[in-house]
Amino acid sequence: MPRYDKLVRDRIPAIITEGGKACRVERLDQSEFEKELRLKLQEEMTELIEAHSGAEVVEEIADVIEVMYALAALKGASPDEVERVRQRKHAERGGFRDRLFLLEVKDRG
Repeated sequence: MPRYDKLVRDRIPAIITEGGKACRVERLDQSEFEKELRLKLQEEMTELIEAHSGAEVVEEIADVIEVMYALAALKGASPDEVERVRQRKHAERGGFRDRLFLLEVKDRG
């Protein structure tokens, strides 16, 4: 049986079983779960960076968001709270619509 040793979504074991295969999983404690979520975020970010088509990019963004929501929940924050913080930061600092690339900053004196 191949080893994967990685965090998977909740329905993956059922999907594997429904496909006629067997799998073995374990439930992680909170600290291991956080560690694995952070590794999963790196994995998903790499997949997002390597995605090319529009549909593929959107799929990977959805995966990144799912992991980020799980990390937020682990820290006691809901998706709504994350969105409120995002909106506040957007109002204070803006977004990325203007595609600005900061080259340098000099003192005015």
